[in-house]
Amino acid sequence: MNTGGDARWTLVTGASSGIGAEIARAFAGHGRPLVLSARRTERLEALAAELAVPVAVVPADLAAPGGAEGLIAAVAAKGIVLHTLVNNAGFGLRGRFAALPARDQAEMVAVNVTAPTILCRLVLPGLIARRAGGILNVASVVGYLPGPNMAAYYASKAYLLSLSEALYEEARPHGVTVTAICPGATATEFSARADVGGTKRVTGTVMTPGAVARAAVAGHLAGRAVVIPGAANRAAVLGARLMPRWLSRKVAARLQG
Repeated sequence: MNTGGDARWTLVTGASSGIGAEIARAFAGHGRPLVLSARRTERLEALAAELAVPVAVVPADLAAPGGAEGLIAAVAAKGIVLHTLVNNAGFGLRGRFAALPARDQAEMVAVNVTAPTILCRLVLPGLIARRAGGILNVASVVGYLPGPNMAAYYASKAYLLSLSEALYEEARPHGVTVTAICPGATATEFSARADVGGTKRVTGTVMTPGAVARAAVAGHLAGRAVVIPGAANRAAVLGARLMPRWLSRKVAARLQG
């Protein structure tokens, strides 16, 4: 693999399907060489084969202890200097907090919260030193709401959104952009794993992963702190901001009931 030439290497986690794969395609459309990471190596290799840019496939399990650190070490071992980090890997669980297995929820927090935090911390100093590049974190519109029946998932996205906005302000003076993309319901494998297919939350407007990815990449390249794709999602976020917290809790509980 030739790592020379274009120095704008972009690492995408959770790149084996859905929004992650489409974000990879969108960055490839801008000529970006890519590092694709996920657990399913065969899917990463299939995606790599279709892209007309240099691609390094680096499998990683971000739920495992040391998974995030191992990923960055493996990228560095290939002689790749990252220009952009995309924290897309994540999953959700639906059910009462007191009933869902503790280990499953801990794994979700590891992937949705701990891994992106570590990856941001490991990558950001280099971006600041080079005064170039950025981080794109895939959060969610649910980060604006409490989430009865998906409590830890909603909380994980609220964390990622808050972290992204804070890092945006810290990194901006150094020529580095940190962006949070906050999609709503999207036609991916997420719904099946999270068991939300029958909830009211996903019966309205559903965006395609490609549309979300294109909005995410365009917003990030434009230097935006937060991108909310789709008019319906922007309206939902506005409503959440204006709604009293006691009411937003009840609305969220009804949607996830």
